[in-house]
Amino acid sequence: MGFIVHKGDEKDPGPDMFLLIETMGREVWVISGSAQIYSQKPDVTALPKGDLAKAQAHWLARDLIAWNAEVPAGGSVRFFYSPFGRMKLGRDGLSGGFALELQPAELPQPLKARFPHLAAYKAFRLPQDELEKVPGFLKTQTAVAAFDKDGKLTDATSLQIPGVLDELFFYSGPLGVSWEGGRPTLRVWAPTARSVRLHLFERGSGGEGRVLEMAEEKGVWSIRGDASWKNRFYLYEVDVWVNSTGKFEKNLVTDPYSLALSTNSRRSQIADLSDANLKPQGWDSLKKPPLEAFEDVVVYELHVRDFSVFDNTVPENLRGTFRAFTVPTSNGMKHLKALAGAGLTHLHLLPVMDIATIDEDKSKWKNPGDLSRFPRDSAEQQKAIGAIRDEDGYNWGYDPWHFNTPEGSYATDPEGAGRTLEFRQMVAALNGIGLRVVVDVVYNHTNASGQAEKSVLDRVVPGYYHRLNKDGLVETSTCCQNTATEHRMMEKLMVDSVVLWAKAYKVDGFRFDLMGHHMKANMEAVRKALDELTLEKDGVDGKKIVVYGEGWNFGEVANNARGVNATQANLAGTGIATYSDRLRDAVRGGGPFGDPREQGFISGLFTAPSAFTQLAPQAQRQKLLAQTQWIRSGLAGCLKDYRIGPGLTGGQVDYNGQPAGYTADPQECMNYVSKHDNETLFDAVMYKAPADASLADRIRMHNLGLATVMFSQGIPFFQAGDDLLRSKSGDRNSYNSGDWFNRIDWSYQTHNWGIGLPMEGDNRERYPYLGPLLANPAFVVKAQDVQNAAAYFQELLRVRKSSPLFRLRTARDVHERLSFPEGPNQTPGLVVMLLNSGSPALDPVNKRVLVVFNAAPGEAQVNDPALRGAWRLHPVQQNSVDPLTKASSYRDGVFRVPGRTAAVFIEPGP
Repeated sequence: MGFIVHKGDEKDPGPDMFLLIETMGREVWVISGSAQIYSQKPDVTALPKGDLAKAQAHWLARDLIAWNAEVPAGGSVRFFYSPFGRMKLGRDGLSGGFALELQPAELPQPLKARFPHLAAYKAFRLPQDELEKVPGFLKTQTAVAAFDKDGKLTDATSLQIPGVLDELFFYSGPLGVSWEGGRPTLRVWAPTARSVRLHLFERGSGGEGRVLEMAEEKGVWSIRGDASWKNRFYLYEVDVWVNSTGKFEKNLVTDPYSLALSTNSRRSQIADLSDANLKPQGWDSLKKPPLEAFEDVVVYELHVRDFSVFDNTVPENLRGTFRAFTVPTSNGMKHLKALAGAGLTHLHLLPVMDIATIDEDKSKWKNPGDLSRFPRDSAEQQKAIGAIRDEDGYNWGYDPWHFNTPEGSYATDPEGAGRTLEFRQMVAALNGIGLRVVVDVVYNHTNASGQAEKSVLDRVVPGYYHRLNKDGLVETSTCCQNTATEHRMMEKLMVDSVVLWAKAYKVDGFRFDLMGHHMKANMEAVRKALDELTLEKDGVDGKKIVVYGEGWNFGEVANNARGVNATQANLAGTGIATYSDRLRDAVRGGGPFGDPREQGFISGLFTAPSAFTQLAPQAQRQKLLAQTQWIRSGLAGCLKDYRIGPGLTGGQVDYNGQPAGYTADPQECMNYVSKHDNETLFDAVMYKAPADASLADRIRMHNLGLATVMFSQGIPFFQAGDDLLRSKSGDRNSYNSGDWFNRIDWSYQTHNWGIGLPMEGDNRERYPYLGPLLANPAFVVKAQDVQNAAAYFQELLRVRKSSPLFRLRTARDVHERLSFPEGPNQTPGLVVMLLNSGSPALDPVNKRVLVVFNAAPGEAQVNDPALRGAWRLHPVQQNSVDPLTKASSYRDGVFRVPGRTAAVFIEPGP
C-alpha cells in the first residue's frame, strides 16, 4: 500500500512510501524526515546519527563515491559492506559490516557533467587494492559513514548505485528471449543479484514450476532451453538486497523484456515473434502507405477502446479490441478510410503496451448500467461510473507494466502471444486503408516501484531503473514512479523497446509521453536506432518512422538539472517534433491549468467578450494582438529564427516567459488545439464563448480552431472526433471516466455533450457554470451538425493536401515563401498568411496561396495593393458544405471573408 504524509502540498519525507501490510501489520510508525517504517513506536531519544533507510551517497564510479555529508575536522569517512545484510545503526554507532577507509578526492569534470545535480558534492575514493572486489560489494548491503576525530559516528547513509553499475556492467547485447536454431536463450540483467533462478511453467496460471539455475557473466544471467520451451511460461527468482525493506529479498518477477504474457501479466511467455502463426497473411511483405516527408504527416489521436466499444457495426466480441480495426465495413473503419482518402496520414493510438490498471479478465468487469435515463446536467452518471471506475474495462493506459508486450484487455484472448497476432492484424488493416500507425509510448515512469506487486524493474535491480531524490526515494513528478533514462541500461531498455515495436510490429511512429523527462541524448539515441533500420535488413524503413512527444520542462529534471533534457527548445535541430502549446493557448484561450472560461482568438477575446472576461476593451485588444503573434509563430512552424514582423523573430516573441518560436525545422513543430488531455475543443468553446453565442456560432469557432492547425507548417495533430464536434460533457481529464464520457459515435447521430456532469474529482468546481450549459436545450447538437462538421474537416484535409506550400520542408523555405502581409497594422481577430510558390516553383499549379483567418463575428475585408492578382477561392471551398465559407470572395482587389471563417484563396500559375 502506498501512502504519503503531507500537510497541504508539503510532503514528508518526499515521494510515496510503501507499506507491506502482510509483513508490517496494520499499525506502523514513521519519523519526520525519514522513510523508515516501524512496526512499533520508536524511541526517538535513542535514535542514532544517520539513516540507512535513506540513500544520500552516490557510488558514481568503481573507485569514487559522492556524498554531501559534513565531516568534522580531523574526522574520517568509511565504506561499509555486509554480505549477509546485518548492518545496523544503533546507539553505539554502526555495526554488522566490514569497513574500508575512504580518502577525500575531487569529483572529476566528466562526472560533474554527467551528474550535474551532484556537481557540488564532496568526493571520496576507495582503496586501490580493494577495487577488484567492487562487483562483489555491489551484491551486498552497503553504506558510508562519517566519524569525528575520536571515532564517534556523526552520520551514515546507504548508497545510490546507478553510476557504478553503468561503469562496470553496461551490456549492449540481447535481453529477454532470443532464438537460435529453434532453441530459446533467456537473459536478464541483474548485476546486484546474489543468484537468479528460472521458474518454468507449462501454463500461464497454476501448476508447480520447474526451477533451474541461471549462470552469470558480467551482470547478465542466462540460460539456454530446448525447443520444448516454446510458448511455456516463466518467472525469474532474483535474490537481491533491497534497501527499502532493509534485507535480502527473493523476488519472483516477470521479465522486464517480456515479449508475451499470461492474463493479467502474472507470468512471462517464451514466445517467438517470428512464428508464422503470429503473422497475418502478407505480414512479411506488408506495404506501407506512401510518405515523402514528415511535413506531410497529419495525425489523428485515438484510444483503442473508444474506437469501437459503442459501434454496433462491429461484432460484439471484437468491440474495444485491436481486431475491431479489421472490420472494413464498420462505421469506424469507413470513417477512417474517408479521412485517409482526404489526406490524413497517421493514426495515433493511446498506450497499447501492457498496462497495470485494467483487469484483463473481462468476466470481472463491472458496468454502470443505463445512464441515458438521467438528465443532461445530472451528477448521477458520474456517480455511477465512479462507483466502478477501477473495475470496468476503461483507462487511457498511462500506467506501464511491461514495455514490450501489447495490452491484453485489447485482445479477444489475453492469454499469451495471441495479442501479438491481433495487434499485427490491426496494423495491417490500417495500413491497408492508407493510414500509418503511431503508438503512444510511456517510458518516463512505471506504475509501481519497490516491492509493490506490479513493480518489475525495481525488483530485479533495486534502485537502478528509477530516478531517485536526494534521500534515495523514487521521484514521482510524472504522476507515478519516474524512470531514469539517463542511466545507460534504462536508456537501452527504451531504445531496445522502440526498435522491437518498429521491427516486430511495424509501427510507423512513436509519441513519447512526458518526453521532457528523458534526456536529449536518449531521444537522439532513439532517432539514430530507428534511422539504422532498413527494408532490406529489418523489413522496415526506419527513416520514415516519425518521432514526437511532450517536451514539457518540469519536475526534478527541469532546466537540465539531471542533464540536457528533451524539452521543446533543447530538441531544436534533432528532427524530433514537440507539441506546441503556443498556438493552442492563443487559439483556445487561457491554458490547461487556468479557468476554462478564459477566452482566446476563436472564442471571442475582444471580438465577442463574455461576461467572464473582465479586462477593459483596450487591455483585451492588446492581449489578443500579443497572443496572435503566438498563432503566427505556430503557422510558421514554430521556427525560432522566423521573422514574424520587422525586427521580431519567433524566438523573440514572449510566451509566458519563454520564446514562442523554438524549432530549427518545421517538422519539429506539432500544432494542436485538442488532444486527450484537458477539454475537447468543442467543450473548450462551450466554456469560453459569450452567453449570447448561438450553437451555430460555437460550431464556427470550433471549426476555425481546427483550420488554424490544419493550415500551419509542421505537423498538424487532432484528437479523434474533433471532426465530429466531439464532447466529453465538459470533462477535463477523462482518463478513467469510463466508456460513457469517452464515447465516439461514428454514425454521426450524437456527439456526447449533455450526458451528465463529468467526473467529480477533476471537475466539481466547474459544476455551477457547466450545469446550466449542459441543460440548455439551445445547445443540443443535431445529427446534421455532426455530419457537416465531418465533411468540413475533410475539406480542410483536402486543401492541405492540394498544395506543397502548406507542407514546406525546410526552415529556409518557410523564411522565403511564407509571410504575414498585415505588417505592423494588425486587425484584432484577423490573421492573413501568404504562401509564395517562388522560384523554383514548389507548387506546379498555384503561384500564390492566401489564407485568411477571421475570428471576428462580422465580415473581414483585406485590401492590400501588394496582394492584387487573379485570385479565386480554393476549388474545395467553392463547393464547401459551409455556406459562409463558400461566400468568401475576391473582387475589385478586396478579399471578403465572413465571420469566424478560414478562407483559402489561390492564384493559379507556375
